[in-house]
Amino acid sequence: MNYTEIIIKIRQIVRSINLESKKVQSDFGVSIPQVLCLEFLKQSPNYQASQKDIRDHLKLNSSTVTGIISRLESKSLLARLPKTGDKRITYITLTSQGDELLKKTPDLLQQRLALKLSKLTVDDLSRINESLDLLTRMLNIQDVNASPLLTAEEEIKHE
Repeated sequence: MNYTEIIIKIRQIVRSINLESKKVQSDFGVSIPQVLCLEFLKQSPNYQASQKDIRDHLKLNSSTVTGIISRLESKSLLARLPKTGDKRITYITLTSQGDELLKKTPDLLQQRLALKLSKLTVDDLSRINESLDLLTRMLNIQDVNASPLLTAEEEIKHE
């Protein structure tokens, strides 16, 4: 095996992520981070969470999460509800339209990958992890903030 095969496989992964992102956006009118936000709300108690909870789960900055919430709210997929007794606190809640959209969206690439990884042996997982560690060190990207999202929306800054 030569190094070009490895580069091609990495390009296949990146391209698959980009294609999935474009397909979800085209078919459902939402981005993958927006879908993940809705899924988080669906799994939250009473289908509600604070903006901080969403931010912490998605591992994105506040302004990005504010944008995600605003776009989903404008599509009536979620709503902002003031806390009873304290109007300063707002909860983000999944709407019935948001729930219906989630029923239509397919499992995302990262969900399918997580399921398959969970079925591997500890040794296989260790080998994959070590190989990925080596790649990230070679690319000098080990300090890049890695959110749990597989999305091409964020730009990587090279130092």
